[in-house]
Order: sequence, then C-alpha cells, then structure tokens
Amino acid sequence: MIDFRPFYRQIATTELSAWLETLPLQLKNWEKQTHGDYAKWAKVVDFLPHLNADRIDLKSAVKSESDFPLADGERQRVIYHLKQLMPWRKGPYHLHGIHIDCEWRSDFKWERVLPHLAPLQDRLILDVGCGSGYHMWRMVGEGAKIVVGIDPTELFLCQFEAVRKLLNNDQRAHLIPLGIEAMQPLGVFDTVFSMGVLYHRKSPLDHLTQLKNQLTKGGELVLETLVVDGDANTVLVPADRYAKMKNVYFIPSVAALINWLEKCGFNNVRCVDVAPTTLEEQRKTDWLENESLIDFLDPTDHSRTIEGYPAPKRAVILANK
Repeated sequence: MIDFRPFYRQIATTELSAWLETLPLQLKNWEKQTHGDYAKWAKVVDFLPHLNADRIDLKSAVKSESDFPLADGERQRVIYHLKQLMPWRKGPYHLHGIHIDCEWRSDFKWERVLPHLAPLQDRLILDVGCGSGYHMWRMVGEGAKIVVGIDPTELFLCQFEAVRKLLNNDQRAHLIPLGIEAMQPLGVFDTVFSMGVLYHRKSPLDHLTQLKNQLTKGGELVLETLVVDGDANTVLVPADRYAKMKNVYFIPSVAALINWLEKCGFNNVRCVDVAPTTLEEQRKTDWLENESLIDFLDPTDHSRTIEGYPAPKRAVILANK
C-alpha cells in the first residue's frame, strides 16, 4: 500500500503543518474503504523496478532517460506493469524510453495556461482534481517548492506513484486521495489549480469558496473549466448527460463564471484563454480501452455533442484572493 509518512515528515516543518491535525486520521479511514482493485494497483507500483534516471526533464515534458537504455525484455516488463494501470487519461509521459500515450495531450493545456501564470518558482501549490498528476510534474519543472495534488480516485494515486518511481522517486510532488470538501481551510497555498473539476460539482459556488479557503492572501486561483457562449446569465444545465458524462451539472458562460468568482469574493478576475477541445487533444490510444472524444460528438456535426449540446470548449480564468 502507498505510504504517506514521508509526506507527513516533509510538511511537519512547513506552512502545511496544521494539516497534520486531521490528515493522518482521514487517510487511515480512507484505507478502510478503498476501491476493490486498490490492493492490486498498489502491488503493480511495488513490482515496478527501481530504475535510476541520469536525466529528468520536467520543464518541457515529463521525461526520464538513462545513459544505458533498458534491455528489450525489461522494457516489455515495465510496459506490462504500467498497462495494468489503464486507462491512462492525462499525459503524455516519456519514461526510460517508454511513451505512455495518454488519452489527453495535457501538455496542450499546460502550454495554454503557463504563459499567463504568476511565476511558480518557490511556490506552495495545490492541484485540485489532479488526476494522475501530469500537471503537478510540470509545476515542479517550473520550480515549485512543494506541489500537493488531491484526487479521491485510487487508480490515479497508483498511476502517480508509478510515474514518481520512474522519476527517481522525486519528493517535490505528492498526491493525497481526498476531495477538496474533506480539506480543512488551510489558507496557505500560493497557487491553487482547479482544472476540469467545476462542472462536476453540484454546487459550483461552494467549490469556488473551498478553493478560496486554501489560498493565502494575494494567492492566485487557476480555474479551467467547460464554458458555453452567452452573456452573464447564460448557464447550461444538461438534462441528463453531457458528452456521455452523467456527472456534469453546470456549464456557465465566461461572463457568468467571472460573476460567480466575484460573488465569492475573488478579485482581479480575468479570462486568459478560451479554446475548443480538439480531436488531437483528446483521442483514443493504446493506453486507453474506453471511448474518447470522437465517440462523444455528433457523428454528422462535430460542433455538437451526441446529445445535441455545444461541443466542449474550455476557458482558463485567473483570480486572486
């Protein structure tokens, strides 16, 4: 099973030390009710060999390399273990000559977001709904002091720990398997990311308030979410599913989203990017057994979802506490 004690020791002398009042007990309770496959996934991480990387690039990719490439047999063994952790949603990863070609080209999103951010050097960062942690490693590559990701999905935790193991066990990023609603309001993070989460929340204003409660005064929120065209009163509430997702509740216009953030007390709220999701950014690969974007769109009109709603478009909003 995943051992969180190194994280506890690391934060004990930092601004995050107050989290130790609640976190160990929460994770102890979490371990009692994990997904039935969690033990199997955690064993996959254990079975992965310790491979020393001579070079690690987290600035332009998530990549590890060694002076001596893996023998074909060992390479196939590592691929076999990593494929036990499918589906791989967010990536890509290039680890010891193995290309994990994930469903999402998350590097596309990162390249859209990064130019607009306050510098991440020496920052304490929270990534809410971090998935397998791809963007967390890119944050480390920008010089972050500590990056904490939270996501309750056990498979993502095991994918993250597998990648960490192939990055020389880098301890600058940590994934904690909790939702933000379980976090006490720490108020210490310099930057808080919430990317691809808001539309899954039944109460979006509560989510925005929870994000604000984790930020230090003056800290920056990076919010990326689905949006629709329209004015400040335009919000799409799908009747049943949106792009085959049943847990999509509110998709606002950019103007409505800015209004929500200001209502929650954020300032300096600005939209820095709007981009449609393309078939190059989200697609089927050998590391994904499931359907992908092409299956979620109207086959005769890719500007609509299969249910007839506007096709996915995403905005990046920045705001300060």
